[in-house]
Amino acid sequence: MAEKSRLRQALSKWADSGEAHQRDLRQSYATEEAVAIADAPEREQVVVSGVLRTVTLRPRGGVPALEADLDDGSGVITVVWLGRRRITGVDPGRSVTVAGCIGRQGGVPLMFNPRYELRP
Repeated sequence: MAEKSRLRQALSKWADSGEAHQRDLRQSYATEEAVAIADAPEREQVVVSGVLRTVTLRPRGGVPALEADLDDGSGVITVVWLGRRRITGVDPGRSVTVAGCIGRQGGVPLMFNPRYELRP
């Protein structure tokens, strides 16, 4: 019984730290020019900032495509550069600002071939 109690406490601390991390991300990437990913309108030009969680090479329709999940603490958007196998500096953990139109595919927000700025 004591083991279950310790496990619950550990899981609770882990969940709390995840929420704190998301809150810190929202505060870090909130700027005047960038909108929160969760609040970004579809089919309009927007600027969003965040940290790249994953970067994957995933062909789309026989064309190479570099995909990255961008997280700003409010949500995650998949950024896709078609025809690219690699972009120097686009790596997991890197802060990035992207600009473009947001669409959805299978309920997932996507931004194709955005302008991007690598942040320190």
